[in-house]
Amino acid sequence: ALDAPEAPRGAGGALATAPGRSGALRPLQSTVCEKIMELLGQNEVDHRQRKVLILSQDRFYKVLTAEQKAKALKGQYNFDHPDAFDNDLMHTTLKNIVEGKTVEVPAYDFVTHSRLEETTVVYPADVVLFEGILVFYSQDIRDMFHLRLFVDTDSDVRLSRRVLRDMKRGRDLEQILTQYTTFVKPAFEEFCLPTKKYADVIIPRGVDNMVAINLIVQHIQDILNGDICKWQRGAVNGHGRSYKRPFPEQAESSTVLTAGKRSHLESSSRPH
Repeated sequence: ALDAPEAPRGAGGALATAPGRSGALRPLQSTVCEKIMELLGQNEVDHRQRKVLILSQDRFYKVLTAEQKAKALKGQYNFDHPDAFDNDLMHTTLKNIVEGKTVEVPAYDFVTHSRLEETTVVYPADVVLFEGILVFYSQDIRDMFHLRLFVDTDSDVRLSRRVLRDMKRGRDLEQILTQYTTFVKPAFEEFCLPTKKYADVIIPRGVDNMVAINLIVQHIQDILNGDICKWQRGAVNGHGRSYKRPFPEQAESSTVLTAGKRSHLESSSRPH
């Protein structure tokens, strides 16, 4: 999933492999991803040599028209709608990463609501953590994942984190709450929450669930150590997906994807 959840959060992840490699693609909360990177010791590794990388769906917001940007600056643009994302660019980028290619990922300015001219170079990695609120919405993208995790966080926690974050950005409390009730919460219920059914694992309480996070970390370590061979989605006993179960209540959450070599992208703050 990113920073402390700013919109109602629930997201999943999946496992995708590059030729000759095993790995996973999973969407998560940014805080969960960052905790996983910390426990794996990957945040101390040079970005060109990292075996695990984080990629945020937030980097793929569409370029706004002048009219849309004016609405965004007033808190009247819906960044939680599926149409807010450039899914074609997202799919192409993920496909290239999984194929072991070095790619350029767009950068987004969340203050001016603009896609920047400069890009971030992402080197192939063994495991990619792909996080975002609507990563399971598009079937083309959803089907790329081998392991899908849905991070389930209490609605009161989501709102409080959002308010604190946006107030630090100098935004008016009334505007924050209006945007939440007008766009964020309805979009979560209409577009994000229904994708929970696509998750292989549901993780309650986000980064506070260290049992779940430690299980995911161990799974990634097994991939990196070669203990888990290339695993294709639906290959369990030759029949579809094997199971879907929640982690125990006292656990936490995260997600992953794999590609061809190494790199890492810092998770981004959500713009709205």
